[in-house]
Amino acid sequence: MPAVVRAVRETVSGLPRAFWWLWTSTLINRLGAFVVTFLALYLTLDRGYSATYAGLVASLYGLGGAVGAVVGGVLTDRVGRRSTMLLAQLGAAAGTAALAYVNGQVAIAAVATVLGVASSASRPAVQAMMADMVPAKDRVRAFSLNYWAINIGFGVSSAAAGLIASQGYFWLFLGGAVMTLLCALVIWAKVPETMPASGDDTASVAAAGTSRVGLGIVLRDRRFMAFVALTFLLGTVTQQGSTTLSVDMGRQGFSAGQYGLVIGLNGLLIVLLQIPLTRMVEGRSRAALLTAGTVLMGWGFGLTAFAGSVAFYAFTVAVWTIGEILHAPASMSLVADLSPTHARGRYQGMYSIAWPAAAFAGPLLGGVALDRWGGGVAWGACAVVGTVAGAGYWLLLRERTQQPEPVGAVAPALDRVPGPTADH
Repeated sequence: MPAVVRAVRETVSGLPRAFWWLWTSTLINRLGAFVVTFLALYLTLDRGYSATYAGLVASLYGLGGAVGAVVGGVLTDRVGRRSTMLLAQLGAAAGTAALAYVNGQVAIAAVATVLGVASSASRPAVQAMMADMVPAKDRVRAFSLNYWAINIGFGVSSAAAGLIASQGYFWLFLGGAVMTLLCALVIWAKVPETMPASGDDTASVAAAGTSRVGLGIVLRDRRFMAFVALTFLLGTVTQQGSTTLSVDMGRQGFSAGQYGLVIGLNGLLIVLLQIPLTRMVEGRSRAALLTAGTVLMGWGFGLTAFAGSVAFYAFTVAVWTIGEILHAPASMSLVADLSPTHARGRYQGMYSIAWPAAAFAGPLLGGVALDRWGGGVAWGACAVVGTVAGAGYWLLLRERTQQPEPVGAVAPALDRVPGPTADH
């Protein structure tokens, strides 16, 4: 027990007080993030809409998330991290509450799209703020702890949401809105603005050959955009856990309850293993972590082709979950290091867009593959895509040296193109 206490103390020590308030706001936010998880059930079972319409609403939410990631990234650098988070959380609270009242397919779809925009707009701000306040040497650990909070919150909220929904979806939506407002309150009261003053990085901006960084510069940052593209590829694989996996298990004769137990293992393992695994790999090359994590995720899903029992399905989930634990904090930390201080929001926004884009494309591709060619091809494709993405990460990052960022310095973007930038 003393060893465990010491390990926990070493894991959480040395991080700024403001980080823990940001961490708390993340936990509260995820405690109220159950609405989207139950939205399809609400639309089909409670409102009587078709599965096709529910899928359309989910896609529109993902499309809104892609837009929100970019808009949030720009706002993060223009009006500040804290202001963007407050605006996004208030918008998300309003959108969540509106779902309790709106009627009609067009109105529900519109609200879901706006909710997707607001929900994703805060992500670049949170990640940029963490990069601002946490030294480079501690970022993997900090992002791991934040990812841990996300999964604790989601796991607890999903269980509680089922009980709340049994009393009526009206209270489910209002409960989500209240938790989102509480998150905004914590940010307003306890989280300081961390955006550097315009003159703080003058030297590094001059070295980059530009006075401002617009989205055009980020898009022309070839190696960074290649990193985003690889993340999108990986995202199309991870999306199969919440879509194709459930369909495949259903066709194999397993119940919804058995699928719930299998997929629930993902969150449980992250809560249990995130901190110890982070300690084990601390200080290792992020190129190696990203490559190993990606290959584990790809082949974890690939092994599903051989699953014929609940135990084997659970084993495949355990494999790709370990890969997820390795990949997630390393990728977020790397983006923070690749982003110039004055453009962290934009870089984080472009990185964040990979996930909602994958949420839009992944389920469609997985469903088509499963219907036309069967589980062997669908899951085999996951292994291939995971291997290709892992190799891409390694080739892209293996020659990059990992050096701590000096205090007040700006981490250089990969292959940044100097010159005039697009307008803010």
